[in-house]
Amino acid sequence: MPSYDSLSADQLQQITTLGALKQAGYQPRSVKQELRDNLIKKLQSKEDVFPGIFGYEETVIPELQRAILAGHHINLLGLRGQAKTRIARLLIGLLDEYVPVVAGSELNDDPLQPLSVFAKNLIAEHGDNTPVTWMGRQDRYTEKLATPDVSVADLIGDADPIKAATLRLPYSDERVIHFGLIPRAHRGIFVINELPDLQARIQVSLFNILQEGDIQIRGFKVRLPLDLQFVFTANPEDYTNRGSIVTPLKDRIDAQIITHYPKSIEIGKRITKQEARIQDVQKGMVTTNEVIHDLVEQVAVEARASEFVDAKSGVSARLTISAYEQVVAGAERRALINGEATTYVRLGDFISAVPAVTGKVELVYEGEQEGAGIVAEKLMGKAIRTLFLNYFPDPDKAKKLKGRPSPYKTVQEWFGSGHTVDLLHDASTKDYRAVLDQVPGLRDIVTELHPNETPEHTYFLMEFLLHGLSEYSLISRNRLTAGAQFKDLLSSMFTMPSFGEDDNEDDEDEKPQRGRRR
Repeated sequence: MPSYDSLSADQLQQITTLGALKQAGYQPRSVKQELRDNLIKKLQSKEDVFPGIFGYEETVIPELQRAILAGHHINLLGLRGQAKTRIARLLIGLLDEYVPVVAGSELNDDPLQPLSVFAKNLIAEHGDNTPVTWMGRQDRYTEKLATPDVSVADLIGDADPIKAATLRLPYSDERVIHFGLIPRAHRGIFVINELPDLQARIQVSLFNILQEGDIQIRGFKVRLPLDLQFVFTANPEDYTNRGSIVTPLKDRIDAQIITHYPKSIEIGKRITKQEARIQDVQKGMVTTNEVIHDLVEQVAVEARASEFVDAKSGVSARLTISAYEQVVAGAERRALINGEATTYVRLGDFISAVPAVTGKVELVYEGEQEGAGIVAEKLMGKAIRTLFLNYFPDPDKAKKLKGRPSPYKTVQEWFGSGHTVDLLHDASTKDYRAVLDQVPGLRDIVTELHPNETPEHTYFLMEFLLHGLSEYSLISRNRLTAGAQFKDLLSSMFTMPSFGEDDNEDDEDEKPQRGRRR
């Protein structure tokens, strides 16, 4: 007969009794040993242990693998949006596809190492005929979000007075216990997200489980050597004002692994492209480009360095994912409004994705004074300014060139003569191109620097050029309700704000009223 390890999933599930399980050569194995053995196999076969996790190949993942090989409980410590929960969920892939369980047991009892009274009594009664079922790896993962209202009963369990009365048993009898999430996760992975949010007295209840393996319920000691792999996630304590990890619990967690944000734009783009939920219909309708992807990622980079954003809070990868989804949705909406079957993404779509940014950054006092919308627009402007130099000459250096005119002179002079350009978000492709074509010198700059681009991308770069020149203060950009207006910088500085046509009339009306009050 083939060895137990060589049996397929279908062959395993044909084993239905304890006797047949013994005959197959099954040997109990702890969950930590199981994770370790399967990790070793994957490392030896050069398999990707944590698929879909980018940017951690030389930092977090090696530390995580060392912790698993050492058999450690793990705490993933990092700011929001750093894939902590996703990493925890990927540990499922290191579990065996199926493990045997005593049929009907609450605690997923191993048939050869029963834990509960129920399983022990069943085996004592039926011996090798004890029924065995099989538990899949997905069912061996339990996750709990820590909130202030989580109780010891939720996690550990409590004595059930109805059971006690029905069975006529004292509270000290294990059979009256209603087990919580942790005992029910026996032989699996148990994850607690946002551990500092768990009240200190609840954290204390985890001490014995982590160290000695036993649990206590209402003062009655129940010896349950639970077999668990604990994974915790937490934000740094200096940010999480709602609570902290109590020191003795931190001491019992063997490995604390610090996560981080993507260290490059390219890694960020891979994450965003993987995670963004873009419908197939949208993909067929909207054509995007790498410049838009770069701009979206650069917003997060600018936010993490901004004086308006709380650095302790962090800027989640969800910002770039949501922003990109809104960029595509904005282009799709424009195409639908104009009855166009396809459209090419515009910089205006990027600018209109402000709502995706405002809710994803936590502002300091100065940022609150500016307002979330203004801060978001400033971050987008900085992203445009930073990436502008990847495609066009530095305007600051162009001003200082002796004997050579600035490449932007023609465009500046046109705006300087009093011309304005209104780029509306919902403009049709025809109107959009017509507006850009009226600016002399704009196309010449783009085609000289990027001669082999498609017409769609050329117009995109022309729009990008206008936004970039405004960020470098060569021309001005004013926000319109439905788009942006570009004009000469000096004329915008000397233009007095308008408060409406009826202001003078209101003033005239007020004069006699003031006189009458006198």
